[in-house]
Amino acid sequence: MASKFDVATARKAFPALAQQQVYMDNAGGTQTLSSVADSIHTYLLSTNVQLGATYPVSATSTRQYNEGYAAAAGYINADVNEVVLGGATTQLFANLATSLYSFFSPGDEIILSLLDHEANIGAWVRMAALLKLSIVWWKGSYDTSKYNPVHAPDNLIPLLTPRTKFVACTHTSNILGSIHDIAALSKTIKTHAPGALFCVDGVAYAPHRAVDVKALGVDFYCFSWYKVYGPHISMLYASSAAQKYMTSQGHYFKGAPETQSLDTKLGHAGSSYELVASIPHIVSYLSPAKETWDAIAAHEEELTKPIIEFLEKDKRVQIVGQPVADKELRVPVISFWVEGWKSEDVVLEVEKRSAYGFRWGHMYTHRLVEGLWGKGDDGAVRISLVHYNTLEEVQGLLKVLGEVLKA
Repeated sequence: MASKFDVATARKAFPALAQQQVYMDNAGGTQTLSSVADSIHTYLLSTNVQLGATYPVSATSTRQYNEGYAAAAGYINADVNEVVLGGATTQLFANLATSLYSFFSPGDEIILSLLDHEANIGAWVRMAALLKLSIVWWKGSYDTSKYNPVHAPDNLIPLLTPRTKFVACTHTSNILGSIHDIAALSKTIKTHAPGALFCVDGVAYAPHRAVDVKALGVDFYCFSWYKVYGPHISMLYASSAAQKYMTSQGHYFKGAPETQSLDTKLGHAGSSYELVASIPHIVSYLSPAKETWDAIAAHEEELTKPIIEFLEKDKRVQIVGQPVADKELRVPVISFWVEGWKSEDVVLEVEKRSAYGFRWGHMYTHRLVEGLWGKGDDGAVRISLVHYNTLEEVQGLLKVLGEVLKA
């Protein structure tokens, strides 16, 4: 059995949590570790110089930058030449798409998930239009409810054909909260479309669980460190095997493409020095023993359970995603709407009465919220928690939410 998670100790690492504001919009961005902020402050004031020079301060700066890359790669079980850090997941996917143009031929098929954040859709839609590729939309399974779509091998296999060259989906939906079995999906793709590349958006998964790209068996994996307790920087993994299909975007004098790192191929000099140098502090915080990760998952399930139970008691409420708290099936990202209420008004009324900060809208998953549910920009109410949230915060929110919905 997992040990009890020590949330009080964890909270001490985040100065922002001492404020009156209660942070329940973590899927939009988590709070930042004090050690990360201190690292950035120190870097800018003492080692803020160009990399690669021979004078002492530049040597120090270069070492810290390299240590940042090494820590980021090691955290997901990748080689340092298999990762690139950049401004945003959306930007890195766009860079990746450009590098893959020569991999495709007109008439090839790409499978895109309708459950995804637009970051893992838009770049591929634009690529398909330019290269005359066919898009196959993956809706997932709606066997239980049209509001609980799930990606699984049995609903992917019918979409795979000899023409399939690329598949993209999310590890965890940023509005549904549902966890997909990426390792199983990867095996399915390799079995039924062995020439296809598999690209996964891990933004909504990475704040809640450890990531091992080799165990997942993916070709590409991306997430944002600012949603994983760090600064505004993101990271893309591309396996060494998949990189042979990429055309380098780096300067021509950077060496032969086969010898270049992913940073050189895709980075466009976009890896902020001070932010990269802070990553070892995030990794140090996020690399506890497996027992601690298990305790975090159990704690998050404990936070999710009363919210699901509260919402299910109100017949006006429609939960989207798995209507359970099970940590094996979802993370604590709980979205819903209330019959007779605009989602915006639910959030604003709670904010008038309290310091609880959460969100309403389509959460950049517009093709699902509008295209399949017809909810438009008002979308759903989303409560998104992480390990530093407490059961007392959840109980307080539900008390105020109950008062609002009775008004």
